[in-house]
Amino acid sequence: MNKTDGKKENKIAAVSAKKEIGKSILDFLKQGFEKEIFNEVIIPMKVPAGDSFAYVLIRDKKFIDDGIFLSPVMPVQGGKMVSSVTRLGSNDTTTAVLMRPCEMRATIELSKVGQTNLENLVLISMDCPGVMPISDYLKDPEKQLKKFNESASKLDDSIMRPVCKICDKSSMIAGDLHIGTLGAKKDSFYLISNSEKGNSVIEKMGLKEDNSINSWKEKVKKISEEKKEKRIKKNKELKNKIGGIDKLTEAFSKCINCHNCMSVCPVCFCRLCYFESDKVKQPSDDYLARAKNKGSIRFLPDTTLFHMGRMTHMSLSCVSCGACEDACPVDIPVAQIFCMISDETQKLFDYTSGRSPDEPIPLVAYKEEELVEMEDSND
Repeated sequence: MNKTDGKKENKIAAVSAKKEIGKSILDFLKQGFEKEIFNEVIIPMKVPAGDSFAYVLIRDKKFIDDGIFLSPVMPVQGGKMVSSVTRLGSNDTTTAVLMRPCEMRATIELSKVGQTNLENLVLISMDCPGVMPISDYLKDPEKQLKKFNESASKLDDSIMRPVCKICDKSSMIAGDLHIGTLGAKKDSFYLISNSEKGNSVIEKMGLKEDNSINSWKEKVKKISEEKKEKRIKKNKELKNKIGGIDKLTEAFSKCINCHNCMSVCPVCFCRLCYFESDKVKQPSDDYLARAKNKGSIRFLPDTTLFHMGRMTHMSLSCVSCGACEDACPVDIPVAQIFCMISDETQKLFDYTSGRSPDEPIPLVAYKEEELVEMEDSND
């Protein structure tokens, strides 16, 4: 079993589900309210129009019944949401936040650069089947929600986002508690602690510990290995397709410089981006001069520079959530490209984004022996 800070064993509990699993998990959150383990909860909830979902901060337990354990889409990445709530510091309340693993990892990455405060949060993740592309869901929300629930129960990822189909970290435990449904007995789920906070919740809830989660571990390992094989294959195919500056430029040739991908990205946190500053707003005379020198000039200019700048800035923290690709109005496979680049970048530094809040981002950490192998290979 894992250790918490090398001091105390993490607790594991098997929770009986008296209702449907999703409803039982919402009941668990309500019990947390009743026992004053936390004072508020952030969970997804269907918007009044009924055609999408949003994260809602709940301070009255009766509203938890209106929440949903697994939303079919991700209109807002949870890491971005948590940042907006906690960026200016913590308050005197304890907040439970229910998110997918990629959202959890983004939250942890943002904590390393002072964009979130984890002090009074209880971060709860779950085994994630993926999410649907928003464009697919909006074709018929009611029908697609049913389709999502059926696919999730069968572990069928054919309708999910492209990056969800190759996500090998869909059950990664990064927060304080993880809800394990894979391999669990019928009408039950596992509650797996990953911190002192998680241990405290299990203790205060009076849950009976159950360390027999081999079935969950085996199921997670099997799915992760299958997804990893798919991921390696897809990344290799994509690299052959867009490798080199000419092919990369072609891949981004449809870009209209809307910057939607940047706006929805949870780990693109700069308050003022260079690509939205006055530095890139050229007077008309400059465009005319450049067009005269080159013979022609593309409008809008420098789209490839924008994407390469983003890759340089945030590939080490990319969690492959797919939000950028969902937001692209011209269907550029942005998330798939960033997934490929981030895998290579993070592998270079032996770093996994969101793995631990105590692991510094390589961009801000210095290791004396770092990249020696790269240096030697260039001698």
